[in-house]
Amino acid sequence: MKQKEMIVKNILNSLVPILAAFILGGIIILAIGENPFTTYGILIRKSLFTWKGFLNTLHYATPLILTGLAIAVTFKANVYNMGVEGQMLLGGFFAGVAGAYLPLSTPLVGKLICFVIAALCGMLFALPPALLKARYQVNEMVVTLMLNYAVAKTLEFLTTGVFRDKSAGYVATPVISDTIMFQRIGSSRITAFFGMALIILFLMYILMNHSKLGFEMKAIGKNAEFAEATGMNVGKKIIILMLLSGALSGIAGAGWMMSDQFKYTLSFSENPGLGWDGMLISLLGSHSPIEILIASIFYAALKTGSDSINMYTSVPKEIVEIIQAIIILFLAVKFIKEKTGRKNRWKQSRKEAE
Repeated sequence: MKQKEMIVKNILNSLVPILAAFILGGIIILAIGENPFTTYGILIRKSLFTWKGFLNTLHYATPLILTGLAIAVTFKANVYNMGVEGQMLLGGFFAGVAGAYLPLSTPLVGKLICFVIAALCGMLFALPPALLKARYQVNEMVVTLMLNYAVAKTLEFLTTGVFRDKSAGYVATPVISDTIMFQRIGSSRITAFFGMALIILFLMYILMNHSKLGFEMKAIGKNAEFAEATGMNVGKKIIILMLLSGALSGIAGAGWMMSDQFKYTLSFSENPGLGWDGMLISLLGSHSPIEILIASIFYAALKTGSDSINMYTSVPKEIVEIIQAIIILFLAVKFIKEKTGRKNRWKQSRKEAE
C-alpha cells in the first residue's frame, strides 16, 4: 500500500509543475491573442502524433535519458554531481577527436573505442570531487559546479587552437569519420543510439531496483551515518556512484557527437546544456529510470514542437523556453524542499538517538 501511495505521490509531484507551467504559458498565449488550446494542440500533434515528429522527439530525448540517469544515480544517494554537463562535454569532445583522427576503419570497433574514451573522460572528471567527498567531506556540489566552467574554457581553447578544423568557416573540430557516425533511419533524425540508450536504461533500472548497489544507494540517501554504522563503506560507494555517473555522462556526449553533431563546436550542448537539462529530467522523473524515460520524451517533445508553433501560429517558439523555465522554477523549489526535508529528518534521528 505504501509503495502505491509513493508512486501516486511521485506522479503528482511531477505533474503539478508541468500543469502549472502550461497554465501560466497559456495566460501568456492569451495575452498575445492566440488560443492556448490550439497552440498546445499543434505542439503535441507535431512532436508526438506524426511519425517523423515522434522519431525526431525520440532522437532529442536520447542524450537526456543518459544525463538524467547520470544525475539520478548520485541524487538517490544524497550526493549531488553537478558536473554532468562538463563530463558530457568532455566525452563528446574526445569521442569526436578520436573519431576524426584515429584510423578506425571497422564501424563497430570504432564506435566502441569512442564510447570507451568518452566514458573514461567522464569518470576522470568525476574522480577528484568523489575522492574529496569520500575522504574529506568536501562539498561535491561546489567542486563539480566550478569544474564545469574550467572544462568549458579548456575545450574552447582546444577547439579554437590545437584541434581546430581550418577548412571550416567557423570554430569546430574536424568531422568524425563516416564509419564512426550513426546512420539516420529514414527521413528522421533518429539513429541506433536511441536503442543503445534504452539498453542502458534497462540495465540502470535493474541496478537501481534489484541489486545490492541499488539498495546501498538508497540506504546512503536515507541516512549515510546509519549505513556506515551497519558496516557499509559509504566513502567507497560514493566514489563508485560518482564514477558511474561520470561514465553515463561521457557516453551521452559521445552518442550525441556520433548521432547528431559529428564535430565539436562551441554550441555542442546548446543552451542551457544537455547536462543541465538532465538535472531537470531527473527531478521531473523523481530519479526513477522509467519516469526519466517519460520525462525525457516530454521535454524533447517541447523542443521538437516549438518550431511548429512558430510556423502555424503567431506565437513565438520562445514560449516553449518560458514553459521550460517555469518548470525549472517549480522543480528547484521541490529540490530545495527535498534537501531541507532530508536534513530535518537526519537531525530528528540524531535527537532521538541521543
